[in-house]
Amino acid sequence: MGTENLILLLIEAGFYFVFMVGLLHLRHQIGIGVFVAALGVMHFLETYLAAVFYIELPFGVISPGSSVLFSGKLMMILLLYVKEDAAVVRAPIYGLLAGNFLTVGLGLFLRHHQTVGAVPGRIADLAFIDEMGWLMLWGTTLLYLDSLGIILLYERLGRVFKKSTAMRFFVSGVIVLTFDQVGFYAALHFLNNAPIAVFWGGWIAKMMAACAYAVMMTVYLHYSRISAIPVSPRPISDIFADLTFRERYEDLLDRSGRDALTGVYDRSRLEFEAPRLLSAMLAAGKPMALMIIDADHFKDVNDRFGHLAGDEVLKTIATCLQRAMRGNDKVFRFGGEEFVVLSEDIMPDVGTDRAEALRRMVEDEVRRPDGVSVTVSIGVANSYSDGTTLNALLSAADARLYAAKNAGRNRVISTAAPAPLSGLEA
Repeated sequence: MGTENLILLLIEAGFYFVFMVGLLHLRHQIGIGVFVAALGVMHFLETYLAAVFYIELPFGVISPGSSVLFSGKLMMILLLYVKEDAAVVRAPIYGLLAGNFLTVGLGLFLRHHQTVGAVPGRIADLAFIDEMGWLMLWGTTLLYLDSLGIILLYERLGRVFKKSTAMRFFVSGVIVLTFDQVGFYAALHFLNNAPIAVFWGGWIAKMMAACAYAVMMTVYLHYSRISAIPVSPRPISDIFADLTFRERYEDLLDRSGRDALTGVYDRSRLEFEAPRLLSAMLAAGKPMALMIIDADHFKDVNDRFGHLAGDEVLKTIATCLQRAMRGNDKVFRFGGEEFVVLSEDIMPDVGTDRAEALRRMVEDEVRRPDGVSVTVSIGVANSYSDGTTLNALLSAADARLYAAKNAGRNRVISTAAPAPLSGLEA
């Protein structure tokens, strides 16, 4: 009997995960409200099962409502945070708190009604509603604390498990679900005199749930090509405001971190974005390419045709580069006539081919006022071979850029080359 229950429990966990992740994955098509509403609808069933529905497993007595559904909800909230941000996570937590306060409040009014037996054999059990209301309220309060705790732990554990998202999920889940088990069992024991066996059986089941959900979440993130968020270095003050700071900062950068002339991102945005992208690629075990693209003989354009003509050339180069970008590529104006392109999940040889395609595109499409083609030289670096910091990649790409200029310009160099000769005109 215990083994059959365990198999059913695993099936239930898998079904819950697939269903909820499906709603989350389709949030841009059907709206995030569908996912949030599904979390809320499940709350009554979780609490009811946790209060009265128990099964026997080989290691003890547990409730699927607590070990599968509540554990799953907490891990779904963490996954929502990974995919979105703290501002989005607030909605289901605050909504559940408000709804449960409303349930308890209405229960206080309902008990004063004079009821009639309109349906034979059925009578309202307001004591049950009261009990469930207070349990749901206590459970949601715990969920609020659990959600804060699991998000903060996930963030901080990024410094310990830099290359293992699964361990970040698992350890965060183990710690917070242990805290939750202590808190919820205290309420069950107080209201229903639940025996200590319920605590230990439920704790073991939640540890197993943390493991199962961590594995499933990691597999999902891997195959959906979504990298875990990087670690935030900010100290904690107002927790949700702290977590939402990144979202607000990114929104500010999106509006202010652009080059006024070309419209592409500027150098300050590069210094913000590149470390985050590198961290995400490292965590996912994927490479990232960095290209420095420099317009050849650009000084001649300014000297012969004026700076306004030079500005038009730069804007045309930027437009050409932007049009050629893949979905996850980003282009930045590094300074003067130099641009930097970041390409995620791209192997060194493919990065070289991409740079060569960009070089040919600029040569084919960008012209000086006299009709002569504008060419570019490109130096390419890759995190697989040239380092895992922005400075290391910039240094390698810069050396190759000047090697390309030294070799005659209008070319791509993506492997280590001798240092360029001094006195070269940019």
